[in-house]
Amino acid sequence: MRPGARNLRSLAEASGQVRRRELSPLDLVQECLEAIEESNPRLNAFITVTGDAAIADARKAEQEISGGHWRGPLHGIPFGLKDVIDTAGVRTTAASAVFRDRVPAKDAELVVRLKAAGAVLLGKQNLHEFAYGGSSLISHFGPMRNPVQPEFITGGSSGGSAAAVAAGMCYASIGTDTAGSIREPAALCGVVGLKPAYGAVSTEGIIPLSVSFDHAGPITRTVEDAAMVLDVLTDRHRPSNLHAGIDDLVLGVPRKVFFEGLDSEISAAVEDAIGQLAKVAKDVREVDFPVDEDRTVFRFETRAYHGDKVERCPELYDPETLRRLKSGDPVSPAEYRQALARLEKVRRASGEIFRDVDVVLTPTTPVPAPRIADLLQDISRLRPAELVLLRNTRPANVAGLAAISLPCGRTAQGLPIGLQIIGPPGGQGQGEEKVLRVAAMYERLGGSAPVKP
Repeated sequence: MRPGARNLRSLAEASGQVRRRELSPLDLVQECLEAIEESNPRLNAFITVTGDAAIADARKAEQEISGGHWRGPLHGIPFGLKDVIDTAGVRTTAASAVFRDRVPAKDAELVVRLKAAGAVLLGKQNLHEFAYGGSSLISHFGPMRNPVQPEFITGGSSGGSAAAVAAGMCYASIGTDTAGSIREPAALCGVVGLKPAYGAVSTEGIIPLSVSFDHAGPITRTVEDAAMVLDVLTDRHRPSNLHAGIDDLVLGVPRKVFFEGLDSEISAAVEDAIGQLAKVAKDVREVDFPVDEDRTVFRFETRAYHGDKVERCPELYDPETLRRLKSGDPVSPAEYRQALARLEKVRRASGEIFRDVDVVLTPTTPVPAPRIADLLQDISRLRPAELVLLRNTRPANVAGLAAISLPCGRTAQGLPIGLQIIGPPGGQGQGEEKVLRVAAMYERLGGSAPVKP
């Protein structure tokens, strides 16, 4: 079996087999640990592997399930965490020398939920340093590589998490998303990445990038898997209409900005996806989706978290990360407060986008994954390239809207292409329900299949 080819069953399939006792949690964990041993030296997806603890937890889960105490669909399922999410007694580094020896005393809130559901932690996954980048090429522990073609980037900042799921090292990962850091790497690695609405999943115990834009959510192999993980993270049941039709839904397509300057193969794949969905939806309409480009809040908040560390120990930061952090130096508290008020107005107005449509469809990224060598030969090219890759994902963070990326084809080079679905605002998970419903329909149409490395 070639490296990375293991564990390509879905989380839902594995969960069913565990519940029926056709597979044990220990079987799943051992398979994942073997896949990590084979593939991690090549892909660099994990920083810390908690193998002994995972085996112990798997044995405990097996005993509980055998004894009739099944906690739910994640019981005994191996998962990974982006290494900005605190884990009690396990180092949480943010992929930086600044925090290389940092060991939290308590779990992040979402980790508490996952453990209560019986999920089994395999370890902490690599990322772009302090989550400040869309390539995952800057990390104290080295760059991540795409499991489909290792000479290309994974995307970021949750690059290790997306690579691990795509390569079969775990059944789900939890990433964070400030401008697209779940959806962009999911698209480039050929898996599913779900960013719930702002505040839907707790970010307590997560090292922040920008608190006004930070989200946390699952990276999985299928839409159903993402919904199952979301249930645990939010205490909401998966919507009963996940497998229903979408003949009552109107799909919106924002041509301005989101469809401009697209790679021709991405354009063709996404247009095909829209065409497939149009046949089963109520209607498809062009829609205006205003894009706010102001980064005042982001720049201030990214700088504020790091306080005087950038002066006390600048040598512990990668020079490019340090440069990005210092871009927030000129922003005054008064400017920040004014920008924060403008951001709230943008979020309140986001409902206007969905006045006549239920969801919005776009390419996840305008271009495919770039080659690692092309970006590293001149570091000045890195940030502009990342901003292009994050162009279509950032607006959902600004508006605080639920959004998902799922595979919708490959380029002639074999690089994955992502379709993004953005949902409306509203409480009680309305946005998540609609994006999952449309995404699940696209999977059933056969357009979305997890990419096999």
